[in-house]
Amino acid sequence: MIVDLPSTTTSQVNKKLVELRESGGAVALGRVLTLVIVTDDSSETEQAIQAANEASREHPARVIVVAKGARQAAPRIDAQIRIGGDAGASEVVVLRLYGQLAEEGAGSVVPMLLPDAPVVAWWPNDAPDHPAKDPIGELAHRRITDAAAEPDPIEALGSRARSYVDGDTDLAWTRLTSWRALLAAALDQPPLEPVRAATVSGEADSPSTDLLAGWLAASLGIPVRREIHKGPGIVSAVLERPSGNVEVVRPDGKIGYLTQPGQPDRRVTLQRRAVRDCLTEELRRLGPDEIYESTLRGLSNVVRRNPEESSEQSEPVSAGQQS
Repeated sequence: MIVDLPSTTTSQVNKKLVELRESGGAVALGRVLTLVIVTDDSSETEQAIQAANEASREHPARVIVVAKGARQAAPRIDAQIRIGGDAGASEVVVLRLYGQLAEEGAGSVVPMLLPDAPVVAWWPNDAPDHPAKDPIGELAHRRITDAAAEPDPIEALGSRARSYVDGDTDLAWTRLTSWRALLAAALDQPPLEPVRAATVSGEADSPSTDLLAGWLAASLGIPVRREIHKGPGIVSAVLERPSGNVEVVRPDGKIGYLTQPGQPDRRVTLQRRAVRDCLTEELRRLGPDEIYESTLRGLSNVVRRNPEESSEQSEPVSAGQQS
């Protein structure tokens, strides 16, 4: 069910939510969190809502969408309430804000928050330079961004590294879960030798490739080279050990090949993850992600270079040059 409330107020939206709950009896109050989605009023808004609906099947939530419309228009709120099959396992409140209200999203969100429930803020596209200092970010226990969806993913990841505070995370980091699990499992098998160095390659504007390199640098305390490849996304990770290298290569963005000394080569599934899957995973954690924090620090120990460049031409990745 979809109910439109043009030119409304937050109190009227709340009143309508109560009416729908009392009349239908199907909208349960057993929500585990409030998810606030901050985006511009565009076609991408529906994609974000769909991802949230899918994630809500594991994490029932009240989803509040702050869709910022034209700033030159007269101030008003056009609201929409979605419940039942149009909202997954959640209830969705879409607030389209126009005029001066477009810059006052936090004031419109506060009356909609569930009492005594954690708040998660998600920017599917353009995120503020400092999410924790954003008015909506200040309301949230957890703040989710996506550097890969930014106009300049390289600079966006640099901004994440400079502004990180506990509770921040990025979907570019979540896309690494399968890679991290595979590499960690490979290093847990004999021969149990130290890794001397590593090389990670991927697209020039792939922030996940840089984060994988930063994770290896921070976790293993080794030098890591970050090489440029046409992609898609992360293409390979090579860990250098005395008895032979551990290599994971994913040439097509779907199937990977694991090679390690003393064992037959293996095909492994490394499908590029959908936004809904990454969002679902992030909603499982509401506290600080210490590994992500250390990975951002590890980016300073990553050396970026093109394959044709010699090591003498390599330069460390700075906070503003990460991808």
